[in-house]
Amino acid sequence: MKKIILILLGIGLFMSVAQGEVKPVRILTSFYPVYIMAMNVTDGVPGVILENLTRPMTGCLHDYSATPDDMKRIAHADIFIANGLGMESFLDQAVKTNSRLAVVITTKGIKPFQDNAHVWVNVALAQTQVQNLADGLAKYDPVHAALYHKNADRYVAKLQKLETKMQQELAPFHGTAIITFHEAFPYFAQEFGLKIATVIEREPGSEPSARELVDTIKIIRNHKARAIFTEPQYSGTAANTIAAETHIPVYVLDPAVTGAYDKDAYLNIMRANLLTLKKALK
Repeated sequence: MKKIILILLGIGLFMSVAQGEVKPVRILTSFYPVYIMAMNVTDGVPGVILENLTRPMTGCLHDYSATPDDMKRIAHADIFIANGLGMESFLDQAVKTNSRLAVVITTKGIKPFQDNAHVWVNVALAQTQVQNLADGLAKYDPVHAALYHKNADRYVAKLQKLETKMQQELAPFHGTAIITFHEAFPYFAQEFGLKIATVIEREPGSEPSARELVDTIKIIRNHKARAIFTEPQYSGTAANTIAAETHIPVYVLDPAVTGAYDKDAYLNIMRANLLTLKKALK
């Protein structure tokens, strides 16, 4: 028995048996979309304690700085699940606080598009992230590898069904020009054949200048864009100003960076986005 335990510890296994009880595996995710994926992949796995690092009001993590409390939580985690592609700029420093921390990058093998990290908004690529997540957890917790993969396959099947529905219903709008609030949707537009004519605020909170507003209005008129899409996480003041000048309606498109802590939250957000797009582009 001692020999078996030593072997398991040697390969980085976090699960051990002590007096008939399973030692918890503490899994920490970087932010909301990755957390929802992890909720599905870890569903029903014994001993897993899953938490999300960043607060619900946090959108994308480009300029996020880990707080002292964040660093403490990272120090106590066994596995950290990240989006990758530069989204978690604080990660390298955070890992230094916990030398035994295993890091799972969900975008492993995904080729970045336009140096953008918003991969999860693409439903097909979200499936790859889920499988990468399951592979990573299976590596560091091999006792439950089969269950992680079973859960991932079940969730991917739901995502595939959603992807098929969105492809079919958005097919009539291929090539349609849209205006987005910030650079959260290039992977989404690429997947569903939409054309992002311009972006109002390339970084949330950086209000466009008067010159930029004028240029944006010109682009909208040149491309005959049908709609402007803001995001529920940020103010739509600039978008409303442009809409008043161009008489183009404003709609809300959700990049799924905040929402309910529910296993089906991402599916529900994307279904709502589908309804919004059909209404806006018809």
